[in-house]
Amino acid sequence: MKAVSFLSAPSRRRSLGLAIAVLGAGFLSSSPAWADLRLCNMTPSRVGIALGYRDGQGWVTEGWWNLNARGCETLLTGQLVGRFYYIYAIDYDRGGEWSGRSFMCTREREFTIRGTEDCLARGFDRSGFFEVDTGEQKSWTIQLTDSNRPGGQ
Repeated sequence: MKAVSFLSAPSRRRSLGLAIAVLGAGFLSSSPAWADLRLCNMTPSRVGIALGYRDGQGWVTEGWWNLNARGCETLLTGQLVGRFYYIYAIDYDRGGEWSGRSFMCTREREFTIRGTEDCLARGFDRSGFFEVDTGEQKSWTIQLTDSNRPGGQ
């Protein structure tokens, strides 16, 4: 049998109050608020992450971030400037991938690649990324789970 613990109502209110106070301090201070694109690996496996996005000069792909099981990593720091970001991930321990229909350039080692055209002709791999719609939020966290492998196994 699983043990389940519940917070009493006063404890919950105190925790929520503290969270609101901390968030409020960020909005009221003159320093910029924290905003990032983060990815959390919610699986029991180690995974490799590649990211695709548009910046002021066009399309760029970057990789690899290596995340341990149940780990999180900041992929981009600062406020998000685009609405759509693209992820390709590989499960190192059990095989399979999280992929999609947006093809971009990657390679086996660490990389930053400008442009998404002619990947193979330029000596890169061509990988299918899945799209993440941030809804134009300034901060976003993506969670990889076993059940959200769009084109993978």
